[in-house]
Amino acid sequence: MTWQCTGIRWRDGRPAIGWYGSGERVSTLAYGQSLAFVAQGERHCLGVVRAGRRTPCPTGAVVPGRAGSAQCPECARLDRSFSVAADTNAADPRTYRVYLAWFGPGMVKVGITAEERGSARLLEQGAVTWAWLGRGPLMATRRTEELLRAALGVPDRIAYARKRAVRAGLPPEAARAREVAELHARAAALPGWPESLERVDCATTDHAGAFGLAGLPVPERVVTEMAPGAAVVGRLVGAAGPDLHFADGLVLDTRLLAGWELAAAPAWALTDAPFAVIAPAVAPVEQHGLF
Repeated sequence: MTWQCTGIRWRDGRPAIGWYGSGERVSTLAYGQSLAFVAQGERHCLGVVRAGRRTPCPTGAVVPGRAGSAQCPECARLDRSFSVAADTNAADPRTYRVYLAWFGPGMVKVGITAEERGSARLLEQGAVTWAWLGRGPLMATRRTEELLRAALGVPDRIAYARKRAVRAGLPPEAARAREVAELHARAAALPGWPESLERVDCATTDHAGAFGLAGLPVPERVVTEMAPGAAVVGRLVGAAGPDLHFADGLVLDTRLLAGWELAAAPAWALTDAPFAVIAPAVAPVEQHGLF
């Protein structure tokens, strides 16, 4: 039985690597451990996950090594045909929460997540500091999200390249919490919130410990694709969102691992997966209405 990697999974605030084969399983990661693996064969589509169950790709389609998603076009279309993120599942009866997420100076967004998922979405996105804004039915949280984006001038997403470039030089935790609290107060003061949305008082949470950000080396290189026989070798020192950070400044976006069968690398192996140099972090751009 072969096991395909499904990328990073955050379980109880800790990173793990997911696998799909005769079912689903995970391998928990620990900061300080050495990782050494090599990609084998071809990268195949992982199919569609719905209600916690995976439906395999009917054709076992091959996926390009540089693609950020391990889905073929057909499975991707099926996935988005019944998706809250794509606004194709408006009848979802679950309770949702609106959150404010901070990733670095000048990098903040408003989003929604199912209440039953807790903080998993914030860990998956690499949010360093965050706070809940409100809770309620899906459409009420979606309207609130759109209201706050428009009124505060925040983007609907922030590129991972921008997030990872600043992780090694963030302001202290107290400063992060203060900035999030100030933004929470500004958002709460805006008129037009839906009546069906319950407001949530500000209580900031910090993920620096979960991500291993203390003493994190400055990111210097990022893997751009995996290929048959490509190896990644190094000592894991941190993880945030989908990214694994290694002691030598290498960063691996685990979305690139999804769909591959991975095997232990030989004892003499060195990292030889294609990579790009990470540009130094630049001064944050002002987000009008917030800074």
